[in-house]
Amino acid sequence: MFGFRSFSDEQSRLLVNLRMRYGAWIDLERERAAMPYDLRRKTVGAHEYLYRIHDRGGNGKSLGPWNAEREAEFTVYHARKAELKQQLEGLRALLDESAALYRALRLPLLSSDAGPILRECDRRQLLGSHLYVVGTNAIAAYMIEANGFVVLPDETEDFDLAWVAGEPDLTGKAIWDMLKAVDPTFTINSERDFQARNAKAYEVELLVAPSRVDTLGTADRPRPVPLPEQEWLLLGRPVDQVVGCRDGSPARIVAPDPRWFALHKLWMAAQAKRNPLKRPKDRKQGLALLDTIALHMPHYPLDAAFAADLPAELQPFYAEWSAQRPTAASSSW
Repeated sequence: MFGFRSFSDEQSRLLVNLRMRYGAWIDLERERAAMPYDLRRKTVGAHEYLYRIHDRGGNGKSLGPWNAEREAEFTVYHARKAELKQQLEGLRALLDESAALYRALRLPLLSSDAGPILRECDRRQLLGSHLYVVGTNAIAAYMIEANGFVVLPDETEDFDLAWVAGEPDLTGKAIWDMLKAVDPTFTINSERDFQARNAKAYEVELLVAPSRVDTLGTADRPRPVPLPEQEWLLLGRPVDQVVGCRDGSPARIVAPDPRWFALHKLWMAAQAKRNPLKRPKDRKQGLALLDTIALHMPHYPLDAAFAADLPAELQPFYAEWSAQRPTAASSSW
């Protein structure tokens, strides 16, 4: 059994409060993001019009001549915008307070570079419906789901996302628009077009299962190579948690079902084509996560029904782990 240490009551309370505050904040952020950049009253010649402004350059579109209806729309918009600003400032202060406590209590952390990407994904309502966080960044969410620390490397200098949308993306460039909104220096790696990289060399890699590749916009980037093993990460029930980043900001992670994630890790560790420097870490993460699920995540059962649904490729790894499956300590009372 790999090392596991349960969160203290204080740590658990903080996580509950952080999620509640983040949820309130992101709801307001989504409302703000859905609003026009600005509404302005403009004079053109001898007439006045209401304009919807799209950007800082003042580019926009006329909504029609200024009249009582347009004036009411203008007034409601600016009143709500001011109200949202005030509410967001208040929630931001509360989130900063929670984040400071989060770091002080030494809870699992993500890299500072991951936070803005996750928040922008969440602002655009892509997490869970279109994207899962995969790779090592998911480990922090699994720790919180288990309500404790697992002694494993849980941070990485790159970021893996899996496209999981079941319906076609009609916007055409959901991923690329999101990345550019986070950092306009993101460009596509010319040698690996499934990967984007910014000016700081932070890499974002996009993965996809063959069953979902056709739902990705044809003009979107990066362009992932369909991998059959990604189908496993679509199964089960995803984990959804709010995690702190090293810069003190919060971010939400939606990651694959931890059982399938763990077995996928063990499978990758056995692949000769896998980077040999990553294979030992994959195996450690897979075994530790299965142990943690068995002992601390009863809501993700590792039982006969689960084993019966495993594809042939994963059965040997599950059997190997099951032979040394940890057992919960007996009650002392």
